[in-house]
Amino acid sequence: MTDIGFIGLGIMGRPMAGHLQTAGHRLFLHDVAALPEELMRYGAVACDNGKEVAERAEIIILMVPDTPHVETVLFGADGVAKGLSKGKIVIDMSSISPLATKAFAKKVNALGAEYLDAPVSGGEVGARAATLTIMVGGSQATFDVVKPLFETMGKNVTRVGGNGDGQTTKVANQIIVALTIEAVGEALLFASKAGADPALVRQALMGGFASSRILEVHGERMVTRNFEPGFRIELHQKDLNLALEGARALGVSLPATAAAQQLFNACAAHGGKAWDHSAMVKALELMAGHEVATLVEP
Repeated sequence: MTDIGFIGLGIMGRPMAGHLQTAGHRLFLHDVAALPEELMRYGAVACDNGKEVAERAEIIILMVPDTPHVETVLFGADGVAKGLSKGKIVIDMSSISPLATKAFAKKVNALGAEYLDAPVSGGEVGARAATLTIMVGGSQATFDVVKPLFETMGKNVTRVGGNGDGQTTKVANQIIVALTIEAVGEALLFASKAGADPALVRQALMGGFASSRILEVHGERMVTRNFEPGFRIELHQKDLNLALEGARALGVSLPATAAAQQLFNACAAHGGKAWDHSAMVKALELMAGHEVATLVEP
């Protein structure tokens, strides 16, 4: 049994922490919101701040929305850094800036602790099913120590390099996801406008070279009009901002990524920042004056 601190018990963090608890680890929790009753009921310990979490746990996991949140949790007043000591491990599983991650890692290392960036892909469904893809940046030795914990929360766990490389991989992942959502949206919109049944078109495409997890899951969302968030548009906007900012710094062009961000921006402008990111199709529908499918009330 390992004493694990977990900071950030939202849509993703709550089930991830739950899997660790089920595996027999003792949890020390902190969040800005009320802590999950189901975790507290089975022995999790509430902590007043990140400092207390770091003092009481051997490994501290962060799962918060964005770069500024991670910085505050780590280095703010009563932050994690204030409670760190030699040999402890900080794991940031948020999706944040690769450049900021490298700076955070150096500051944590200077305190005698180890640092891994380990962003995830798979959304709420993957978090609940413990099938997340986990992309890890950091030393091989530290990765080897905590790999069993990652395997409790995810299915595809890969160390991709040093600190920051996990976050870079996550940004690359989010580029592919956004562009594939856009492609699926365009394809189903085209088929529907042409008079074909989009549900049957999707079913046919699932057996061919165009098949993908996004066609399977998000294509179904588009057809059934289920845009309750598994991963909110505003979070994907944040990830594409990281991609576009990084591209500018690196001197490379990501034109399709920029176009996908504009479609997300259009959704947000129509009140959809909290929609699931599959709702990007709504921006395409607005331009076409046609919906992929119409929800039929029972």
